[in-house]
Amino acid sequence: MLRELKTFIAVTRYGTFAAAGMHIGLTQSAISAQIRNLEQALGIRLFDRTGRQAILNAAGQRALPMAREILETFNRMAVSDDVSEFRGELKIGAVATAQTGLLPQALLRLRQQAPKLEPKLVPGVSLNLLSQVDTGEVDLAILIKPPFELPKELTAQLIRQEPFVLIVPPHLEGGDPLQLLAEQPHVRYDRTSFGGRLVTRFLREQQIEVQVALELDELEAIVKMVESGLGVALIPQAGLWLEYGAKVRIIPLGELTFYREIVLLVRHGQRNQPIQQLFARCLLDEE
Repeated sequence: MLRELKTFIAVTRYGTFAAAGMHIGLTQSAISAQIRNLEQALGIRLFDRTGRQAILNAAGQRALPMAREILETFNRMAVSDDVSEFRGELKIGAVATAQTGLLPQALLRLRQQAPKLEPKLVPGVSLNLLSQVDTGEVDLAILIKPPFELPKELTAQLIRQEPFVLIVPPHLEGGDPLQLLAEQPHVRYDRTSFGGRLVTRFLREQQIEVQVALELDELEAIVKMVESGLGVALIPQAGLWLEYGAKVRIIPLGELTFYREIVLLVRHGQRNQPIQQLFARCLLDEE
């Protein structure tokens, strides 16, 4: 029945029998047969079928977290206590700055301690990665701490705090960050991203209306725009631009400093699994 539970979770994730089949390598008729077997075994219907959509009914919504818990318990049974014997694929989601900052040395440590494990990197932005951890598409993810309360099924562990600074073109005079923000064009950290929302809150608290020259999400690209003289920017002091010696002037915010928090996100039921704990130790050893 484990196969049917996996198929049930896939249907809830992808919304239709056909889409679930495409992702897990089964025909639509095979998906239908497995869901029918599961419903017959349980004695309840799990979905309200509307056209092509498979919508969870009340019984299905109640069953979904228990199905995930059963599979997580089964997976824990297959894990050896010897970390050197860990094997299989570990899907790791990561935002861009984590891919080039935290991850390389952490993955090296992971390989040294669990050489049979096969890490797979899944890039993405924080909001998408959060959703992928929640649905089980990735095993864990390194992302920016959300500015809202996490669902109870998810657990976040703080990995790093990154202070925001003001970066300006090297020729631009002045050292007052608030004055420069008020007077100069602003290359804005995408306000829909978790990090960008922190910038929005800071500007609102300081009652500063900025003149937006451009809005984007990639930190290295923001730095390049500031280097070219397009404007000034509030970004976290993290990323490759610090290593390659970007041609910008960094102005600290002093007592107004705020931080972007990088967290390791896992499903609550998997937080104590040896593989997740090993990966967390590899990340923290980076510091």
